This record gives sequence, structure tokens and C-alpha cells, in this order.
Amino acid sequence: MSSLSSDDVANLARLARIQMSEEELVSFSNEFTVILNAVARVQEVAGADVEPTSHPLPLRNVFRPDVVVPSFTPKEALSGAPAQEESRFRVPQILGEEA
Repeated sequence: MSSLSSDDVANLARLARIQMSEEELVSFSNEFTVILNAVARVQEVAGADVEPTSHPLPLRNVFRPDVVVPSFTPKEALSGAPAQEESRFRVPQILGEEA
């Protein structure tokens, strides 16, 4: 059974530069003890025949081959734009940026 004392929590708070009251130190000490015990239980369940995983299901990347297909020309892509400039969409200035 693992636990952190109030002094341990006070040291962690000092290292993190967090000011805590005595009540907070006791409360966090109890909460950390619950967390540490939960982690210890998980470690007990995982036997040597269970390999560590980061996800419960096997993950694999799904790729498709890149295939060149016909697409819009710049003129076609900009045909519905309310404003355009130098073969690009023209949008209103935002955040006070210079034009």
C-alpha cells in the first residue's frame, strides 16, 4: 500500500511553487494515496504474460495509395468567391493586421 504524507505533498507543492493550506495538504495527501493504491492494483493484475499497451485495441495506420485525379483549375475554384486577388481568395482584414 503506497501513500504520501502531508510532508511529501508539502514538498511537491514547494517544488511546484504552489502555496497550500494545512487542510489542502491533508486532503491532497489522502487523494494521492487513493491514486497510488489504484495504480498498485493495476500493476498487480498485469502479469508477466500481459504486454504493456497504450490502447485496448490494436492500432494500425490505414493508408491508401496516392492517386492523381482531375481537380479544379484555379479559375474554377475561385469562380464562386465573392472576392479574389492574385489567384487567391480575398478575405476581410482581421485583428488589425496591416494589408
